[in-house]
Amino acid sequence: MSRIDSIFEELRSRGERALMPFICGGHPRADGTADLLRAAQRGGAAIVEVGIPFSDPIADGPVIAAAMHSALAAGVTPQTVFEQVSAVRSELSIGLVAMVSVSIATRMGGPAEFATRLAGAGFDGMILPDVPLEEAGPYLDSARSAGISASLLIAPTTPFKRAQEIAKACTGFVYMLTRTGITGASDQVPDIGGRVEKLRQVTDLPIACGFGISTAEQVAIVVRQADAAIVGSALVRHLDGAQREGADPWSACESFIRTLGAGLRPS
Repeated sequence: MSRIDSIFEELRSRGERALMPFICGGHPRADGTADLLRAAQRGGAAIVEVGIPFSDPIADGPVIAAAMHSALAAGVTPQTVFEQVSAVRSELSIGLVAMVSVSIATRMGGPAEFATRLAGAGFDGMILPDVPLEEAGPYLDSARSAGISASLLIAPTTPFKRAQEIAKACTGFVYMLTRTGITGASDQVPDIGGRVEKLRQVTDLPIACGFGISTAEQVAIVVRQADAAIVGSALVRHLDGAQREGADPWSACESFIRTLGAGLRPS
């Protein structure tokens, strides 16, 4: 059983849900990924998505895209992120999942080598936002062989038959987008109840929902149906603000995640 499986199984046994914040590796400080992960664990994250900086980020809005470009400009590479994760892995009990473009996986040796390198660095899984189901087989198989999870995205516009096929191909959890478009904070979360219930008919995997979730109140709405709420742009923007003001980004990360986590507790 992978760490991701164990985390969700333990949460389910207690009737609890997961908060899954997203950070951009190497942002807001090139050498700060390990410190951000420590802060995320202190704040109450169950699993953290670590974005591997990419020059043409897929589906990411301006906040995350700017963070990735900033990290790249500071000299951050996938290997940089891997090394920082590896350095802190033994201190952490949370799950770590790489959000990574298939282009990076291809350039880092292809499916088998990339999955092995991810696992060796201490990652528990990967999310591939830009690989179509028809081409995902080698990556999904390699993830299984390396003992890590692999998740694909399901959009609101994905026909249900295809969504069913994607859900069955995933391991660890299914990543369901709350809305179409790109990442970014939103004033409200669409009703996801019907889509979640339909997916639960075809998979026993946990369902994690992201895109547009930015407050504790929105986290609470999402986890009424889903197993996990993913918060990305709002946290990255919060860290950017702390950096501009000369504040400690690690404390800002911990406190913001703790605030979001209030949405996991029944009112």
